[in-house]
Amino acid sequence: MTDKRMTIVVGSDHFGKPLKDIIRDHLRAEGYDVVDMGVNSDDPVDYPDVAAPLAEAVSKGEYERGILVCGTGAGMAIVANKVPGVRAVAVYDPYTAERAIASNNARIITFGSQIIGGPVAEKLVDIWLANEFQGGRSARKVAKMEALDEKYHGKAEL
Repeated sequence: MTDKRMTIVVGSDHFGKPLKDIIRDHLRAEGYDVVDMGVNSDDPVDYPDVAAPLAEAVSKGEYERGILVCGTGAGMAIVANKVPGVRAVAVYDPYTAERAIASNNARIITFGSQIIGGPVAEKLVDIWLANEFQGGRSARKVAKMEALDEKYHGKAEL
């Protein structure tokens, strides 16, 4: 079970702001410390401008886990995965929420605000946070992903 004393970082573009706010408030109600990296207005923002700094902060170990929200979740995941040492997964169902961390050690998940509603997102966040990386057979696969980071980007932070 995840330690509720950890700080979780959240961020979104303008499309994802309403869902990001729901997730942020849910996490705080559950007792987590939450850092909101924005956006905090309805002004248009390009999702890479939020995803990159959040993913960099997770990669550097400033936060153990992060959540990103845009219209589909796909763009945020693509950008976050460009940061060495980061594994981000777009999550839409309970099994993916569990396996994102348990099998892939994905420390960032993404949501599409135009695809998923608040109550479902809250449940998926809870599932993701209730699980940890299990290692085992998945450890060699994660090691291979880390080797790719090393090959193409040099030493990964995580």
